[in-house]
Amino acid sequence: MTKFYRIIYAIAAPIIHLLFPCRVVGLERFPEGGALLCANHASGWDPIIIALSLPRDARLTVMAKDQLFRIPVLGFLLRKLGIFPVKRGGSDLTAMKTAMKVLTGGNRLLVFPEGTRVEEQGDVEAKGGVTVMATRTGVPMVPVYCGGRRKFLRKTTVVFGEPYVPVIAGRRPTPEENRAIAAEILERIYALSEVDGWK
Repeated sequence: MTKFYRIIYAIAAPIIHLLFPCRVVGLERFPEGGALLCANHASGWDPIIIALSLPRDARLTVMAKDQLFRIPVLGFLLRKLGIFPVKRGGSDLTAMKTAMKVLTGGNRLLVFPEGTRVEEQGDVEAKGGVTVMATRTGVPMVPVYCGGRRKFLRKTTVVFGEPYVPVIAGRRPTPEENRAIAAEILERIYALSEVDGWK
């Protein structure tokens, strides 16, 4: 986590919390050490809202689509914040190595298993890369649900679910295990939609 990230966090947090009133549920479940945070992705605001739902010292890194890094100024700012790119639509070994280095270094990595913005559960299957990251590093997966419609001044609930470590038979997951674990994390994410932090 960079010094620049801490500065931007301090500036952005009160503004974002004003624009998107947010209640955070389940933060006490957050594991120590490295963890793979797997969240639903309905809005471009999701990574910002989730990041600012965590303490500033949460050692969070975010994986983002590489198209964002091609935008002048924005790409520079993302890298300064410690965010790294991933190419969509195929395997990206560089991104995978970076992700595993982040996780084995005791940091938290936020990813969106569906790989794109999704309006409804079931529209897109989870990508198998999340399974590879979790099983090769041994870190727990944490389902995260970012609720609400992400409109200005609309109440939003961010729910952190129970961490769990997927179990596989061998050293590496089979294609069947890969698909099953990826599907399971989506089920765990969307199951958290029943939680309403504003009750």
